[in-house]
Amino acid sequence: MNIIISNTKKELGKVAAQKGAELIQTSILKNGKANIIIATGASQFEMLKELVKKNINWSKVTCFHLDEYIGMPITHPASFRKYLKERFVDLVNVNEFLYINTEENPDKECKRLKEIIGQLSIDVAFVGIGENGHLAFNDPPADFETEEPYIVVNLDKDCRMQQMGEGWFNTFEDVPKQAISMSINQILKSKSIICSVPDKRKSKAVKGAVQGEVTPMVPSSVLQNHKATWLYLDKEAASLL
Repeated sequence: MNIIISNTKKELGKVAAQKGAELIQTSILKNGKANIIIATGASQFEMLKELVKKNINWSKVTCFHLDEYIGMPITHPASFRKYLKERFVDLVNVNEFLYINTEENPDKECKRLKEIIGQLSIDVAFVGIGENGHLAFNDPPADFETEEPYIVVNLDKDCRMQQMGEGWFNTFEDVPKQAISMSINQILKSKSIICSVPDKRKSKAVKGAVQGEVTPMVPSSVLQNHKATWLYLDKEAASLL
């Protein structure tokens, strides 16, 4: 794991996006295309703002969605599909964006996405780390064993509190209790991982991910096992290291 600490969130976003863009461009030059994963949440604001500015031939890029709440319509302010459409998809001309649609049959949607991603290799995954140490919506104790690329997961209290705290929902009860998430093993199959984690509130989770043992109780600690991971922190997130 490569750890890069920036002074500010804005600087973090710039350097993380630059590295991600270089990896995407390298894949396009080598293979004529690139397959990537895009995360959401407040931790990705600065990185995505910079990534869409990069001189990338986006028509050669296929993108996968990391997670989405069960039953969440795309019109809801907290919808990750809405987030991605407004902050990424509408701003670049990607070859294809594979949204997760959770509004009808989650199990069927997991199977649909499995058939697609199972035929491809992922070049770059853009991810974050949750306050509870989650990776995507794999809350502790995360499933480190399943080989299914997309799974239905239950969201724990800390995860749901984070979503409310970030302003996506008005009350705790408004936060959904389940989601479809890309699995831990599917994320780890990515050739390169760009993990962007700003803010003091993430410092405990960062410490567990970087310095603790690899355990399902700190799902993001599994990134220690991935050799081509770049972890981008601001000073606040890195304050306990």
